[in-house]
Amino acid sequence: MTEVRAGMLLVATPVLLDPNFVETVVLLLDVDDQGALGVVLNRPSAIPVDAVLDGWGDVVVEPEVLFQGGPVSTQGALAVATLRAEDDVPVGFRTVEGRLGLLDLDTPVELLEGSLEGLRIFAGYAGWGADQLAGEIEEGSWYVVPALEPDVFRMDPASLWRDVLRRQPGELAWHSTRPVDPELN
Repeated sequence: MTEVRAGMLLVATPVLLDPNFVETVVLLLDVDDQGALGVVLNRPSAIPVDAVLDGWGDVVVEPEVLFQGGPVSTQGALAVATLRAEDDVPVGFRTVEGRLGLLDLDTPVELLEGSLEGLRIFAGYAGWGADQLAGEIEEGSWYVVPALEPDVFRMDPASLWRDVLRRQPGELAWHSTRPVDPELN
């Protein structure tokens, strides 16, 4: 099993039937002894960012909508960003892995000019208590795989689940071709 740490992806397996997570790809943002926290990368909403956070619509990458980050604290928002350069860190940025990090949404937008390569805002997040995620991985609900920079800010995330699986080595790639309803196969 791949090490579970911030910056990795959780890819829902076919046995995960929770409607919050069917065919999702979750970017892990924090993993420690207390638990884990991440955001679902492939669930865009129809709500424009500017409708909720005035002025942020011009800063986020396309599509300029809020993403459904997960079922926890859906009234709150997390901003995931990539820096243009690791040595140009704006106020309110906390590194997760390399140039990827979290941005405090209380940061004035004008202070970010030129420092970010990508930014996406997620309503809610996915969270696991201590040992909960390890148990779900052990029972076969999640594949743990490395993330690539383009995964986080895809313009059209609809095929992200299949694309992430397709690039994995060995038998894991086969799962990318499974039909939505195997009974129809």
